[in-house]
Amino acid sequence: MVPKIRRGSRTHGLLVYLYGPGKRDEHIDAHLVGSWDGFAPDPGRDTSPDPDPKATLARLAAALDLRVKQAGEAAPAQHVWHCSVRTDPGDRPLTDAEWNTVARRLVHTVNLAPDGDPDGCRWVAVRHADDHIHIVATMVRGDLRRPRMNYDFKKAQAECRRIEKEWGLRQLKPGDGTGAKAPTSAERFKAERTGRPEAPRETLREAVRHALAGAATEEEFFTRLREAGLRVKIRNAPSGDAIGYNVALPGDRNRDRKPIWFPGSKLAPDLSLPKIRLRLANSIADPTKLSAFTSGNPDWSPPARARRSATGTAERAAILLDSDDDDEAAAQLVGVGELLDAVAQTSPAATRAEVGAAARAFERATRSHVRAERADTRAIRSAARGIVQAGSALGRGEDGGTTAMLVSTLVLVALAAARWHSARGHAQQAHASRQAAVHLRAAYHQAAATPMQALRDQGRALPEAERRIHEATIRAALPGQGLRADNSSTKTDALAATLAQAEEAGHDPKALLQQAIDMRELETAEDVNDVLVWRLRRLAQLPAHPGEATRRRQAGTNQPKPSDNRTNNRTPPTAAARPAASTSRNRPPRR
Repeated sequence: MVPKIRRGSRTHGLLVYLYGPGKRDEHIDAHLVGSWDGFAPDPGRDTSPDPDPKATLARLAAALDLRVKQAGEAAPAQHVWHCSVRTDPGDRPLTDAEWNTVARRLVHTVNLAPDGDPDGCRWVAVRHADDHIHIVATMVRGDLRRPRMNYDFKKAQAECRRIEKEWGLRQLKPGDGTGAKAPTSAERFKAERTGRPEAPRETLREAVRHALAGAATEEEFFTRLREAGLRVKIRNAPSGDAIGYNVALPGDRNRDRKPIWFPGSKLAPDLSLPKIRLRLANSIADPTKLSAFTSGNPDWSPPARARRSATGTAERAAILLDSDDDDEAAAQLVGVGELLDAVAQTSPAATRAEVGAAARAFERATRSHVRAERADTRAIRSAARGIVQAGSALGRGEDGGTTAMLVSTLVLVALAAARWHSARGHAQQAHASRQAAVHLRAAYHQAAATPMQALRDQGRALPEAERRIHEATIRAALPGQGLRADNSSTKTDALAATLAQAEEAGHDPKALLQQAIDMRELETAEDVNDVLVWRLRRLAQLPAHPGEATRRRQAGTNQPKPSDNRTNNRTPPTAAARPAASTSRNRPPRR
């Protein structure tokens, strides 16, 4: 049940609209379901001998405005309180009597007409559709004083949540005032008329977030906005210093053919210029280079190296979200939002839609009343910058594999964010985090299909004796964490293949697997084996796409032999016994 509150100055004009045919939704059988005294004239169902709807409507408007006229100049200029209340499409239709109860409870809770108060404001509730009503009240009491109506929207929202629970309607998540402003009805209708998939406000919000992701300076942020094709207008103080900015979509004009500008603060609370400056104050290390954020095998593409580095940064963010430091956790949420925005605008075509949807959903999870003014987000913002600067991934080979590696970790980060918000009563943010996780899981399945199938094939091709040794290592390690090796339909083939390749590269499989398990909890993982595969491949610097050959760092150098840290004192199988991607020709050099 969603209340929307507006204020105005034309009682008669609003009633004409409510009893008219409507500008978009067809108004059917408009009639009163409630009023301040139960005897207000009803233009829709006038039962007088010679009914005249226009005359009845004029009498209703005059009755509502009586106290306003009596108060004279003491009456507020915006004296009309208009609240529409709509049920969810899945809810049962409410009766007129139930809608009357809803209206009475709302005018009581916002202090317009408290129960038992003979001087309460005058109001009516008009119904012209099955799923909503309009409450119209005039904000002058019978004693000609103004009602005390602080926080009327918040109070109306809370009362609607109580009604939903009592009547078995769909229970919406309570808000906390940190959400972005939704498009108005006029903005939505205009978008439909002009063929836009969404209102300009939403398009601009996403574009501004993408421009901010990993930006090092204010100048770079504004340059990115212009490069994205947006119109940008800087607002300057008399001193010449920038105090704000406005953005507009090309071609989005008002009736006077002038651009429709949106201030950053009207797109979202955290997109005002002062809030952006606070975020940019966490300067990015070496902003002119990818540096450590694209380090790794030189044969891998820059997008692949950037994603590998970002995966480790995301793992650390997940750990911080499970800590008791609220300030640090809130900062990491903002950074994760930037990282998702960076991944969304550079994702391969196959995963771009789902990652973009995840970034849009998680945007709500980045804002709450928990402030992050002292926390350091340089690492995660640098990871976002590295991904943006490295450019778009191709979606195949190492790029596709590292996309799966990163997205697999981001799923766990989103779930950690949901736990953090839930523990603090942030219902909308927790819901948004879970929505982001759903989209990220869908993106992961798309990105991981090819590399995971290749790994499973390699695992099944291992010599039986070697395979049994790795499976025993897996069984020994996982029960210690209260987990099962085959907790989903995916078996341990890919994990066994990864352990074999890690061992061939000179690592101790048991120690490496335990290190991957100890990085953080795995209970929220949809498939524990998949998560461990990507952790192991990152830790051991194995190719993310096992079927992709990697060149040696220097032409003609010999592959280093495995060190004596192998376990079980067994001789490694020959290269001929290995699947193609595990041979010495294809594995990366030892670090």
